[in-house]
Amino acid sequence: MEPLLLLHGALGAQSQFEPLLPLLPAQVPVYSFNFEGHGGAGMPGGPFRIETFVQQLLEWINDRGFTKVNVFGFSMGGYVALEAARQRPENFSSIFTLATKFAWSPEAATHETSRLRPDVVTEKLPAFAQTLEERHAPQNWEEVMLRTAEMMLHLGQVPLLKPEQLSQVPVPVRIAIGDRDQIVTVEESLAVYKQLPQAELQVFPNTRHPLEQLDWPMLAQALQHFFKYAF
Repeated sequence: MEPLLLLHGALGAQSQFEPLLPLLPAQVPVYSFNFEGHGGAGMPGGPFRIETFVQQLLEWINDRGFTKVNVFGFSMGGYVALEAARQRPENFSSIFTLATKFAWSPEAATHETSRLRPDVVTEKLPAFAQTLEERHAPQNWEEVMLRTAEMMLHLGQVPLLKPEQLSQVPVPVRIAIGDRDQIVTVEESLAVYKQLPQAELQVFPNTRHPLEQLDWPMLAQALQHFFKYAF
């Protein structure tokens, strides 16, 4: 049985998937890891870049000797997975993305990074700041946030997954989006679904962007259906 790899999003960590694990079939080998700089992992030598995380993903697959993996990628994790599959499709059986933002432009990046100010988060959202501090220790969560903002601004200038690149992803993909996601629109998800050669589209009802607010049984059922795992 092909393994299932769970990829977290920006400012996230593999620990966020803990509520999902008991809902997955016991016979499925499930893996996850922290992208560099996240969840306490060491910082990359340079700035955060999607390209860096793609290389980390491909090296992770190669180092474990996996021929193919199925991937669930949340938010940034989905973007990384699709770009990795474009570069090395032979390593991916299928990819399920949720809440992945694809419509990157300078304006979109400026809008998203306006929320990524550590001083404002500390003042206005102290509980979230505490969560990030615990999630990324011993790394400095403020540095993680600032590097993430810089990565988004760069992605706004140089998006990797434009229509031409999406058309080069030959593996089956399901694009999932919450109908109340305040960061990613159903419209941009629909556009990407139309550009991928082998794609499905799923809209989760009453679902916002934060992973912590997700209906985990609903996601587990969707993963079962897409990856054809027997529960």
